[in-house]
Amino acid sequence: MRTLLCSAFALALMAPVLGRASTDTPPNDDRTVVEVLRERPLSQEERAWRTVRARLRAEPTRADLASQVAQQALQWARRDGDPRWIGQARAALAPWWHEPTPAPDIRLLRAIVNQSTHRFDAALADLDAVTRARPGHAQAWLSLASVQMVTGRYQAAARSCHALEAAGAPWHRQVCEHELASFQGDANRADAALSALAARAPAALQPWLTLVRAELAERRGQARVAGALYARLLADAPDAYTEAAYADWLLDQQHHEEVITRLRPLQRNDALLLRLAEAYAATGHPGRDAAVQTLQARFAAARLRGDGSVHLREEARFQLRLLRRPQQALTLALANWAVQKEPADARLLLEAAEAAGQAQAAEPARRFIREAGWADQRLARWM
Repeated sequence: MRTLLCSAFALALMAPVLGRASTDTPPNDDRTVVEVLRERPLSQEERAWRTVRARLRAEPTRADLASQVAQQALQWARRDGDPRWIGQARAALAPWWHEPTPAPDIRLLRAIVNQSTHRFDAALADLDAVTRARPGHAQAWLSLASVQMVTGRYQAAARSCHALEAAGAPWHRQVCEHELASFQGDANRADAALSALAARAPAALQPWLTLVRAELAERRGQARVAGALYARLLADAPDAYTEAAYADWLLDQQHHEEVITRLRPLQRNDALLLRLAEAYAATGHPGRDAAVQTLQARFAAARLRGDGSVHLREEARFQLRLLRRPQQALTLALANWAVQKEPADARLLLEAAEAAGQAQAAEPARRFIREAGWADQRLARWM
């Protein structure tokens, strides 16, 4: 389960994304582009947010203002995939960042920021505390289920999904439980249930539901269905995570030119730049070398900032598919698997182990997949 598209609860929960990171290296000459400034006027929503943020600067311990700033920043981070919005949310929560027991609403926002930066243990601790303090807090249960699924804690996720009913979110409970079932040996039934649910679920639930169905279709080997669902979602409710997921689907289908067309304007986001670089490499495009150099600089900058764990999956993929360094990729993929356990993580580990000539190194992923009951056609060749 990714970032849950649950606008009914006012927050867009964060999926692990990469974004542009400055290398703090001065340009070599005056022609070097350091940053592209805003190319359009501020929207009314952006102006309102800046007004609230200015009020927060004057009164930094106003929890209500901090919540408004952080919530909006997290929504934009989900939409754009730009980690600077996460930084804005983190800054708004600074007075409470190290407080052991902040108010539940602040604690929930802190958990979502930690989730987005892969500090899953910290996120789980905060979310567990919020759900104990406010068992009727649907957003907290939804966030908790998300983190538990991403980290492979399926039994705990089942309890969190079920708690959504009593918290007043029966539709979300159904999607949550069906997605969980799809990872526990019941993919066919889950697919049928999700399709039936899509015909009657409220409009606010449809983006999340469409994403869950698209990813399940990919795992079941229904490529055309998955592609249609991704395309529909991007037409109706575009965001950086879905753009990356669709790019992965396009790469698997060898539609490299479409990846280039879609992602060339979106190079600020590292996850999208990585996929663009792969498409460049597959087509012999001259932009490949510049994209690789930029990614190398961004990964290095992330490590200097202490954010390296956020990028383990993407850097492992970069080492494997672009730099052709399977041993380095395997080391990173194993570290990533220790943090999160989604199909993309398993696939990367299996690919890297094979390329490094150490297939047995991926046995932890195989064991987890067998025990959980995953049905993922893309992984069959390594099982």
